[in-house]
Amino acid sequence: MPTAQTKFSELLARIRSCRTCEQHLAHGPRPIIRAAASAQLLIIGQAPGTRVHASGIPWDDRSGDRLREWTSLGKEAFYDETRIAIVPMGFCFPGTDPKGGDRPPRPECAPQWHDEVLKQLPDIRLTLLVGSYAQAHYLAQTRKKTMTETVQRWRECLPGHVPLPHPSWRNTGWLKRNPWFASELVPDLRARIKKTLE
Repeated sequence: MPTAQTKFSELLARIRSCRTCEQHLAHGPRPIIRAAASAQLLIIGQAPGTRVHASGIPWDDRSGDRLREWTSLGKEAFYDETRIAIVPMGFCFPGTDPKGGDRPPRPECAPQWHDEVLKQLPDIRLTLLVGSYAQAHYLAQTRKKTMTETVQRWRECLPGHVPLPHPSWRNTGWLKRNPWFASELVPDLRARIKKTLE
């Protein structure tokens, strides 16, 4: 009889061979996801960028460095998929927006795969919703009019979720304008992650 991890490995193999959005992906499909059935912490971000598309490693860029700083997780702990699942809203790099930055995650991805993935992650105790796309998909009534309001009222999303801004360098100005994020939310986030992974 197949184990939970065997079933999950089969699901991950199907996701990694997905070609649903191929016609829309200038750089070609390369679905990126890291997870194991035993994971306790779930990180849901947006979509891979150019560097992550090249390496195949999620959050393998400056945004990942900042996210690890917020969570107080070193690379070894961050990439321990037996404890931390990393599931983006869009599994493939969506390409670059002519106006700057990356295009939004492909809209087909989360509806096609997320429910199946979450069913295989029964031990998740805390989910980090990184960026507005993850928050829009998962917070429903708890989400506020803006990303700033949603993150500022993170306590209303507890105990299951913590909304975070995207850790992109483009949000450096946002972090300076919202000092409460570093002084209030980040220490609370670190404590919750530590407790989750105990």
